[in-house]
Amino acid sequence: METKDITFVIVTFHSEKVIFDCLDLLPEDSRKIIIENSKNINLKEILEKKYPNLKCYLMEENLGYGKGNNIGINFSQTEFVFILNPDVRFKSSDINKFLKIVSSEKFVIAAPVENKELKLSSNQNNYEDANSVKGFAMLLNKKSLNNEYFDENIFLYLEEIDLCKRVKDKKGRILRVNIPVIHLGASSHGDRANFEMEKSRNWHWMWSRFYYKKKHYSYLSGLASTLPSFLSSLIKYLFFSFTFNKIKKNIYKMRFLGLLNSYLLRKSFYRPNIK
Repeated sequence: METKDITFVIVTFHSEKVIFDCLDLLPEDSRKIIIENSKNINLKEILEKKYPNLKCYLMEENLGYGKGNNIGINFSQTEFVFILNPDVRFKSSDINKFLKIVSSEKFVIAAPVENKELKLSSNQNNYEDANSVKGFAMLLNKKSLNNEYFDENIFLYLEEIDLCKRVKDKKGRILRVNIPVIHLGASSHGDRANFEMEKSRNWHWMWSRFYYKKKHYSYLSGLASTLPSFLSSLIKYLFFSFTFNKIKKNIYKMRFLGLLNSYLLRKSFYRPNIK
């Protein structure tokens, strides 16, 4: 497997501050598909002009991580697709090392490690079998996945954990490869300091936690694992309402509402109010 044999799929949403540094490091001969969720036509024009083998698709609405990646995967024409967050920095030299390692292995998903997790390994193959990997950088074998990619009910958080769980349930192989990437974290979609994005993260983190447990285990299992967070969020919301701390009040309000709507089996509907 060579760099020309893979397609990078990157979902963006107000990612102008990070996407260029990400793309600058990727191999020129690899195809790149950008799914732009904020309808930024100016970003599309700049990206397609600057980078070879890149196509940017504008979505009519914010589709989230999972559905956005699924669209990119379906647009791809290569057997292997590399899902990448725009705030990831993956050097071309390390990409080549990564592909050399996985080329001789049979796998469904393979992923590099965050640079802070890199370790000296006694394993000459420089990889290990894993139950799950982090979703900011992961190589997917489309043929092995049989068109079953990310769960589009999940807007944000745990999409890759859900996918890995389904792969392992079918006895598929997941590899964690001891090749480093830099992940900036919480800055791939929108400004980390933007309060609307923070509210969205808190809502969806709680919604997805219950949904995942309910989906793979049971409603009661999901309830048991999240009820302490539900009650804690309610208590802290009331406390910060009385102390007039608007920021923390809204944070815990969003956590409470995310879980409540998940308990009520409502769709993951909340979207950050960013234009």
